[in-house]
Amino acid sequence: MTQTLIDAVAREFVGDHPPARLLGAVTGRVADAGGGLVDIEVIVDVMVDERVPPVHRAVRSALTRWDAEGVAEWVDGTQPHSLDRRAVIYTRLGIPEPAFAALNDRYPVATGPTVVAAQQPWEPWYTPERRAAHDFYWYAYRGILGRKGWTQDTVDKLDVATTEVVRRLADPTRTESYQSKGLVVGYVQSGKTANFTGVIAKAVDAGYRLVIVLTGTIELLRSQTQRRLDMELIGMQNIDETEYCNDEDWHNGAFLSHVIDPNHSNDAPAIRRLTGVVDDYKALAKGIGTLHYEFVDHDLPLIDPVNLYSSNVRVAVVKKNSAVLKKLVSDVQKIPTPLDQIPALIIDDEADQASVNTQNPKNFANGRVERTAINEQISLLLGLLPRSQYIGYTATPFANVFVDPDDSVNIFPNDFIVSLERPADYMGGADFHDRDVDLGVGVEKTPANSNESAFVRDLVAQSDEDRDAERLRALDSFVLAGAVKLFRRDRGVPGDFRHHTMLVHESVKQAEHKALATEFEALWKSASYSQPSGLVRLEELWNNDFRVVSEHRAQPGVPSPESFADLETFIGAACDKIGEGVRPIIVVNGEADKDYLQQPLNFQEHQVWKILVGGTKLSRGFTVEGLTTTYYTRRTAQADTLMQMGRWFGFRPGYRDLVRLFIGREVPGPAGRIVDMYRAFEAIVDDEEDFREELDRFSGMNAAGEPMVTPRDVPPMVFQRLPWLRPTAANKMYNAEMTYRSVGGQSFSFTMQGPRDDGSNNVTHFRLVRPLLDALEETGEFAFIDKDGRSRMFEARFGTVAAHLVLDVVDRFVWDANWDFGPHREAFARAMERGALDDFAILVPVPKKRPPVLIGDYPVPLPLVNRKRQPVAYRTGFTGTAVRERDAIEHIAGNPDKLVGGPLAQQLRKPTRGGMILLFASDPYGARQFKDPGRGKVNPVDVATLFSYALPFAAYPSPAIGFTVRKSDAGAIVDA
Repeated sequence: MTQTLIDAVAREFVGDHPPARLLGAVTGRVADAGGGLVDIEVIVDVMVDERVPPVHRAVRSALTRWDAEGVAEWVDGTQPHSLDRRAVIYTRLGIPEPAFAALNDRYPVATGPTVVAAQQPWEPWYTPERRAAHDFYWYAYRGILGRKGWTQDTVDKLDVATTEVVRRLADPTRTESYQSKGLVVGYVQSGKTANFTGVIAKAVDAGYRLVIVLTGTIELLRSQTQRRLDMELIGMQNIDETEYCNDEDWHNGAFLSHVIDPNHSNDAPAIRRLTGVVDDYKALAKGIGTLHYEFVDHDLPLIDPVNLYSSNVRVAVVKKNSAVLKKLVSDVQKIPTPLDQIPALIIDDEADQASVNTQNPKNFANGRVERTAINEQISLLLGLLPRSQYIGYTATPFANVFVDPDDSVNIFPNDFIVSLERPADYMGGADFHDRDVDLGVGVEKTPANSNESAFVRDLVAQSDEDRDAERLRALDSFVLAGAVKLFRRDRGVPGDFRHHTMLVHESVKQAEHKALATEFEALWKSASYSQPSGLVRLEELWNNDFRVVSEHRAQPGVPSPESFADLETFIGAACDKIGEGVRPIIVVNGEADKDYLQQPLNFQEHQVWKILVGGTKLSRGFTVEGLTTTYYTRRTAQADTLMQMGRWFGFRPGYRDLVRLFIGREVPGPAGRIVDMYRAFEAIVDDEEDFREELDRFSGMNAAGEPMVTPRDVPPMVFQRLPWLRPTAANKMYNAEMTYRSVGGQSFSFTMQGPRDDGSNNVTHFRLVRPLLDALEETGEFAFIDKDGRSRMFEARFGTVAAHLVLDVVDRFVWDANWDFGPHREAFARAMERGALDDFAILVPVPKKRPPVLIGDYPVPLPLVNRKRQPVAYRTGFTGTAVRERDAIEHIAGNPDKLVGGPLAQQLRKPTRGGMILLFASDPYGARQFKDPGRGKVNPVDVATLFSYALPFAAYPSPAIGFTVRKSDAGAIVDA
C-alpha cells in the first residue's frame, strides 16, 4: 500500500459532493503519480484498513454527511441514517455488494438528531448545491472549531445537526412568506450555543438578513453569548477593536479573522452588529442608517437573489427584558425596507424561560389573548416580520411543547422539534447516576462500578458542626482538584485548565448569598492549607477518594500523581491562584459588583480560580467555566427549573475524574417533606431520557408517507414520575392524552408500579402470574450481547402462553397513579383483533450464582433478583426489569435488527409471537432493598413481580402512536 494510493483514496472523500465512482478517479490519480493499476478491491482494502487514519477520517466524514442527506436527488428515496441509504452510497461509489458488510463494520451507519416535523408546505430548498454556492460564514465557523480542538467527527456531526435545522426553515428567496417555528432540544451545558451559532452561520449564508438572538433574562448571559458570536462567527473585521481592548483572547488571536474582509468584498455579506459585548440593544444607538438594507436593483424586492446576497446582515443579541425588547420592536417598525421582504431569524436561547405566555386563559375576555410582557414583545416581532423564522433552544422543553398551538403568534414549535444527540465526552445527568445498574447481592458500590460512588458526595448534616465539616470536605476537594489540574498542565496534558471554579448554591436570596460567602471565606482562612494539619487532611482525601476515582475514571492518556508527595508543590500553587486578588470568593447575583469587595467575574479577560456563590444568575444558561466542585442544597418544585440548575453538567476535558458533586440528601421541602435532591435529579434524568427515546422511536414517516408524530402530538408523551415535581408550570399543560402506543419487536419495561405500602400489591401480582408460571415447563439457554459487543448466554425457564391469557394477567396489575397502561393495552388488543398476535414466549432468567427460593406456597423454587425500588417521594416503580435478556425476547418477537438470541430463540421465533420476561425482585419493607432471603423461602409480600414484553414486529413494523382530546371545548391549555 503506497502513500500515493492512500492520498488518492482519501482525496475522493474530501469536499461537499455526492458519492461518485471511485475506481476511475483513484486509478487516474495513481497513474499520474507513476503508480500501477488499481482495482476496486484494493480501494476497499484501503478504506477498511485501520492503519491509514487519513483515509478513515475522510471516509467517516463523507459518510456522516451522506448518511444524513435529506433532499438531494441522488438519495433515491431512501431514509437518512438507514442501511438502504448506505447501499445507495456504496453503489454510487462503485463498490461491489459483497464488500458492503465489511465497510458497515468499519463505519457503522452514522446517527443524527431526532426530528419530529409536520408536513412542510414548501418544496425542499436547502440542497447541497445551495449550500455549496454560499458557505462563507459556515466555512469560517468550521475552521475556528477545528482550531479550538474539535475533532473532525464532532464538527461533522454539528454540520449534520445544523443542516437538519436550517432545512426546516423557509427559503429566504421564496416569493410567498412563510413563518416557520421550531424547537431544538439539547442537554444542559451540552453545546447548544455551538449549534445555534452554526445555524446562524448557515442561515446568513442562505440569505437571512436580520438575526435576533434572545438570551436569558440577565446581562451576564447576554454578554457571554454576544462575545461567543463575536469571537467565533462575526469575526474581527466586523468589530470595533476598542470593544475588546482588555480581552486576552482578542490579543492572543483566538477571535476569528476572515480570510477576506466582508466589508470590502462582494463574496460575502458584512455583519452590522446592533449590540455589543457591554451594550444591550439601545434605541437606534448605532444610527438610523444601520437599518437601511442595501439594494443592487431597486426595481426588485430585497428577497430577489440579485439584492439579497449582496445586502449586509444585521445581528442583535438581546436579553429577554420587556423594556429592551420594546426598543427593538419600535426600531424594527422604522426599517425603511418593507418588513415582509426581510428574511429574519429569531433564535430564542433558554426558550422555556420568560418567552412562554403564562397568563391564565380563564381570564381572557372577548376572545382576546392576554400576554405576559416578554411574550407580548416576541409576539409583536413575529407579527411585524412575516418572513421571520423562530427557533427556540432549550435543554428542558416541557414548557415549550405545552404552549397553545392554536395561538397563531405564539411560539409553539408547530413545524419541527429537533432533539440533538448527546455529545461525545459530555458529562450529563446520566453520568452522575446509576441508571439500570444491578450490582447483585452483597456487591458494594465503588468508583469502578458506580457513577454515584465516583462523583457524588452526600450532604446530610443536621448540626452546624457537621455542616462545617461537610463544607470543609468540599473545599478540600476543590483545592486538591486544582492541584491535580496544575500537575497535569505541567505534564503537558491536553485539557482546559485555564479556569478552576467551585459553585456554592444554597438559596436564591441575595442576603443569604452574602452570609454564605462570609462563612466560606472564614472556612478558607481556617483551612490551614500551608500547615501540616491541612496537608494531612488533603493526603487522606487523596488516598481515600481522588486517587481511587482517578484510577478508574481518568480519561485515556491523562496521568495522575503516583503519590501525594508529587502533589505538594502544586497544592501551594493552587491555593495561591484561588486566594489571589481581593478574596477567594465571588458572589454572583442581582446585586452590583460594587456591593461586594471582590474581583469581577469575567472568564474572558483573565483566569478565574474562585469559589462562586450565587443563585439564579448561576442556575440557567450561563456557562461556569472550569467548574469542578459543586456544593448544592437548593430545592424547587418544577422539574425544568431543577434540571437547569445542573451547572455541573458539561465538558470536562482532562479533568472529568476530578469532578465532585456535594448534594443535599435531606433538604427541607414543601409541606414538611424532606427532599433527597440527588434522587430528584435522578428521576428527572430518567424522565427526560424516556422522553427523548419516545421522540426517537416515533420520529420519521409511516407507510403512507406521513409523519408518525407531529409537534402537536408530543405533549402527551411527557411522563411525570415525581408526584410533587411537575414537568413545568401548571398553566402550560396541554389538552390531549395518549390513546395507544405500539412498537413491534422492541421491548418495554413495565416498571411503573405504585408504592409498596403494605405489600398487598406484591401479593396480587404474584397470584396473577401463577398461571403463566405453570406453563413454563422447559429450561434452556438464550443469547445476548454484552456491553463489550460479545455474544454471551443466559439460562431461563421458558414456555409459550396464549396472548389473551397474558393480557388478562397484565391488565389487572396495579400501576402508579401517574402512569397509564391504557395506550399499551390498546396496542396489545388491536394486535390480537387483527390476528397479528397469537401468543408469547415467556422467559424467567435463572441467575448462575443465586439459588432459587420458594415464594409463598408456590411449589416450584423461583429465582429472586435485585431490582431497585425507587423511594416513593422521588420516583415510583423500579429502575428497570431486564437489560441483557431483552435481546432474546426482541429476537423471538421478530425484530430484524436483533440477530442474536441463540438457536433456541430462533426456534421460538414466529411472526405472530411476542416475547416476554418475568422477574421476581426482592422487595422487603424498609429502605434497604437488596436483602438476601438466605433461608430459601420468602413471603410474597416481599417479592415484586416485574415484566417486560415485546409485541411481534410483524404486528407493528412501523411504530404507531395515537392521541385524543380530553375536552373538545377546552382549548389547548388545561389545568391552569
